[in-house]
Amino acid sequence: MLHDAGMQVMNVAMVGDAYAIASNYLRLSGAMPEEYAPNERLVDIIVQLIHRGEFNKLRLANKAISMFKSV
Repeated sequence: MLHDAGMQVMNVAMVGDAYAIASNYLRLSGAMPEEYAPNERLVDIIVQLIHRGEFNKLRLANKAISMFKSV
């Protein structure tokens, strides 16, 4: 976990797990191209959801997929 004075604690592993689930689905469905670099938009969506209080990696991934596909 990352922790800094005045900053919210964020579990990096949780972000990575949610990203892996969401990006695998999006790539397999053709909604996201195959790339080696992380998709910045998807990472931003996941971090945004965590800041809103979502901490379950499967719900994070599912919500991120929905948000990614809606735009």
